[in-house]
Amino acid sequence: MRDKGQREAGSRRPPRLDRALILESAIALIDEEGLGHLTMRRLGSWLGVEAMALYRYVSGRDDLLAGIVDHLVDQLYDQNLMEPDGQGGGWQGYLQRLAHGVRRVALQHPEVFPLMASSPPQAPWLCPPLRSLNWMESFLGTMVNYGFDDRQAVQVYRSFATFLLGHLLLEVATRGVDLSPITTSEPGRHESANLADYPHVYRLQSHLSTNRAADEFEESLEALLDRLGSLRRSH
Repeated sequence: MRDKGQREAGSRRPPRLDRALILESAIALIDEEGLGHLTMRRLGSWLGVEAMALYRYVSGRDDLLAGIVDHLVDQLYDQNLMEPDGQGGGWQGYLQRLAHGVRRVALQHPEVFPLMASSPPQAPWLCPPLRSLNWMESFLGTMVNYGFDDRQAVQVYRSFATFLLGHLLLEVATRGVDLSPITTSEPGRHESANLADYPHVYRLQSHLSTNRAADEFEESLEALLDRLGSLRRSH
């Protein structure tokens, strides 16, 4: 770990900035100090540059937060966890690989992970929220390619995301991570027209934005009770 005093004193030559370095440094800062300490000014100090120098590569805190999540999701792509099994495997294997990959990210960066469970500013209506639109677009497209229709693909996304985020947020909370809401731009600032790069998300907006929380809770509870009943009958 670098000495903070040396880092902030500017005793070394400032790095050659680019977006990837800024995102990686932001993740390192959050890992060490927590998400609540991430500001453009603090990140600039961490890198040994003025905060204004960062705005050439990130437009503001919202862009920085979204970039951090997408940077971590890109690691899942690099590990081929976001792509369908090229060997003819099924959708179950895809979900298993993805779930374990996301869990590794959560355990490697527990202070960062709650950010992945916040609403993307381009689509604050998403239920449940998941900040990475790249992830959602890939997930929905993959489910459609596996033979699910639009409504089923959304149901799979919501069930999977609810399970994954709920379980992993509880797991990182046991490590003392602060799960308080992430402050982003004010609601309504962004419009759905910004989703042009995410055709599946845009096309399925009416399904994704429908609040079925009560029904999904009951369905999940009934499935859990059935599973526990099977467990009891097996003894």
